[in-house]
Amino acid sequence: MKGVVFTEFLEMTEQAIGEDAVDDLLDQLDLESGAAYTSVGHYPCAELMRIVGAVSDLTGVSRDDLQRKLGGWMHTRFVQIYPQFFRDKTTALDMLDAIETEVHAEVRKLYPDAELPRFETVRTGADSLRMTYRSDRPLVAFCHGLVEACIDHFGGRATLVVDRVSAREAVFDVRLER
Repeated sequence: MKGVVFTEFLEMTEQAIGEDAVDDLLDQLDLESGAAYTSVGHYPCAELMRIVGAVSDLTGVSRDDLQRKLGGWMHTRFVQIYPQFFRDKTTALDMLDAIETEVHAEVRKLYPDAELPRFETVRTGADSLRMTYRSDRPLVAFCHGLVEACIDHFGGRATLVVDRVSAREAVFDVRLER
């Protein structure tokens, strides 16, 4: 898993509970990486899940809620780091529909060994889309947060229904409200 997810989760957590608390927490976990993350490094997803679990235990915020918050946080960062992916999109549906075909296509060019989730989208109407998310990693809640933040980013109101198949697969039905 790309290190940017680790570095951003730690930044988000530091803002919530403080740098010292995060340092103490990481010291207690005795992680394989030594908790020395870089945004371009690759680290095991299991390590991120251990950190999320420890933050959850410390704060009382559920693991899924932490993942959703991280998804929202990452969306904001993606808009800042990769504005070119958002420029020609007018709705959240346009953006969600482009993840696999545009965004992931570019990521694969830069990182041919990237292990990305798969997004299958179908327009179910002029203002609706069904997106199926599948991943080798247990990050459905993270994806949920990304989708919610995408809807918010484009300023539209929408109905979002999530059918969680497992921690690694979900179907997101998004209907824009006009």
